[in-house]
Amino acid sequence: MKIGISTACLYPMETCRALETLLQAGFRQFEIFFNTYREFQPDYVARLRESLGRFGGKVLSVHPFTSSFEGMLLFSNYPTRLEDGLLFYRQYLEAARKLGAKFLVLHGQRLSAGGISIHDYFSRFRRLYDLGQEYGVTVCQENVAGFLSQEPAFLRRMREGCGEECAFVLDVKQAVRAGHDPYEVCDAMGNKIAHVHLNDNDEKQDCLVPGKGHMDYRRLFSQLARQGYTGDGVIEVYRSNFEDVGELVAARSLIQKLHNQMQKSLGN
Repeated sequence: MKIGISTACLYPMETCRALETLLQAGFRQFEIFFNTYREFQPDYVARLRESLGRFGGKVLSVHPFTSSFEGMLLFSNYPTRLEDGLLFYRQYLEAARKLGAKFLVLHGQRLSAGGISIHDYFSRFRRLYDLGQEYGVTVCQENVAGFLSQEPAFLRRMREGCGEECAFVLDVKQAVRAGHDPYEVCDAMGNKIAHVHLNDNDEKQDCLVPGKGHMDYRRLFSQLARQGYTGDGVIEVYRSNFEDVGELVAARSLIQKLHNQMQKSLGN
């Protein structure tokens, strides 16, 4: 596992500037969080690629800025809106393809949204998943507090209901924020975890820079290994969680060290 970072950590710094800042700090693996429509258009994507190329950076995943209303765009009872939503998400997928990203992160439907049945939700997700495959991108359901995906029981049902057309993003802070044990959420995702968001927490805060809380990363990495996870990890915290980028660099070094120690203990 190599440890990368999300450009969202520097929000509201504009995405190109955030990427450049993190590249200069030594990061090389990224999640690109698109914050507005223009950022996944061809000219802007070309700027991102230019910065990545100068430093040898790699994009692992992209995150749509429309994630907060995917319930309306993609999971409502209005069929025409779904079709237009799929057309809109093709733009994200094309940007992901151009950036070389393997994953697109999906929030899905809010708990309060009502709307379609669980069966129809899984059917819609499979359509999105298949659409992503046209671009060589895997659409991944993230566990998100306040959304259907916050519940381990939902994740287990989704794993069964979507079969091979299923992939997850594990986010530690979102599990804690929803009142769930992150190791339980990890277990619920089984062998379908494709991407991981790393952060820390304590009794008072559900999101901290890794190393600033009580998260047992050796335990997490061991569990991920048992569940067959072979991908990378991305630090995703908020700008209010740290004073300067040096704290993020130190967090990356710490997590990388802990992961390497775990692998050594397993004889890998």
